[in-house]
Amino acid sequence: MANHVLAIDHGTTSSRAIVFRDDQSVAGVGQKEFTQHFPRSGWVEHDPEEIWDTVNRSIAEALENASLSGADIAAIGITNQRETVVVWDRETGEAVFNAIVWQDRRTASMCSQMKDDGLEPMFTGKTGLLLDPYFSGTKLRWLLDNVPDARARAERGELCFGTVDSFLIWRLIGGARHVTDATNASRTLMYNIEQNCWDDELLGHLRVPSGMLPDVCDSADDFGTVKADHPLAGTPILGVAGDQQAATIGNACFEPGMMKVTYGTGCFSLLNTGDELVRSKNRLLSTIAYRLNGVTTYAVEGSIFVAGAGVQWLRDGLGLIQSAEESGVLAARADPEQAVYLVPAFVGLGAPYWDAEARGALFGLTRNTGPAEIAKATLDSVCYQTHDLLTAKRGDWQGGDAQTVLRVDGGMVASDWTMQRLADILGVPVDRPVILETTALGAAWLAGQRAGVWPDRNAFADGWARDRRFEPRIDDASRRADLAGWKDAVQRTLSR
Repeated sequence: MANHVLAIDHGTTSSRAIVFRDDQSVAGVGQKEFTQHFPRSGWVEHDPEEIWDTVNRSIAEALENASLSGADIAAIGITNQRETVVVWDRETGEAVFNAIVWQDRRTASMCSQMKDDGLEPMFTGKTGLLLDPYFSGTKLRWLLDNVPDARARAERGELCFGTVDSFLIWRLIGGARHVTDATNASRTLMYNIEQNCWDDELLGHLRVPSGMLPDVCDSADDFGTVKADHPLAGTPILGVAGDQQAATIGNACFEPGMMKVTYGTGCFSLLNTGDELVRSKNRLLSTIAYRLNGVTTYAVEGSIFVAGAGVQWLRDGLGLIQSAEESGVLAARADPEQAVYLVPAFVGLGAPYWDAEARGALFGLTRNTGPAEIAKATLDSVCYQTHDLLTAKRGDWQGGDAQTVLRVDGGMVASDWTMQRLADILGVPVDRPVILETTALGAAWLAGQRAGVWPDRNAFADGWARDRRFEPRIDDASRRADLAGWKDAVQRTLSR
């Protein structure tokens, strides 16, 4: 009897597949990077065919490493980079343009015009989001307006829109269904999160034909069965969630007031607010954490655009390190007397600033500043931005002061130096889990529990295990001084 679960974890820089055993341990992993395309300053694109290819090669590698075949997989869960836009032909499944990535800023002027037209309060009221290029809706409008014949074809019903999960499901099941889940839908600027439906008024302002949109399912649902000519043929897809929501589930943050932060390409924090749709007073986002059995659980989210991407910049842009793992080692050698600050606004600033026009800057450089100080400033910037999010969330959530421990995941949390620095700057303990692949784990749990091979929510939460707790070590005066320097650097960087 098949009792393994396969999670497809499609991120911003690579596709991964992870095979989990029925005890939630990892049996095999496959991972393939794909190309980042930057056709203009502030534009970021991916090739949908390369996405599809890397997903399939990752699946094959994971199965091989686990010494398993598709017949051993009971269910598939999918988690994906959110907000990224793919449009494809309904008949052929071929994309009509590159995927426009969540980091892409090409619609900044469009968003500014819509704000000037007084539309942001309506969009925020219905979607919980802000009018920012980060989200899918304006990207989709740009694509329809700029790709030859795209709008006419969309209006004739020839084109499908989806976030990456929809595109992958379509390809895996041979176009039998056009679907997404509520978490991904909630990130598009087109979905009413209170009424749980696509919103015609929003679609009208964005000039998006409703026939392009996928059906919206629960996060644990029947999304279709893999087509016959695929190595996973006959396997049901039973779980789907955007990457940050999947990480929330993987960290077992099922109770209101629980909070997780994921450190990947960007940094994303979600605070579970239960059945209460909390309206942020601090320019954070209201969003859907997950929807199970028709019941919606909400969250307040803060999004930082550059976290691990800053480490990639140290490696690929500056050549200061050979691998991401070296960043913490290099930062530990920094001169403690130098107060160097990096504001990593390479693609604008996210929450709580939401300044699409801001650009990155380094402050406090001296003749003695070298690679170690720049590495430390890069890692520090992630900690400072997390502090901004935590402060804003405590202002929005009445139970926020009771949240004294942060659960973290993502590639950056493997660095002890970075996690200790995070605890120092936040002034709260930071818990690193035993299983760091919490995004994939969350998607796998959605699928596995629906397939009946994994435990229910309570048992899954009871099984969450901590690898290490990092306690704050610096004094309050040092923390306040560090944060004051950060706030000054941000103010100098903002475009307005």
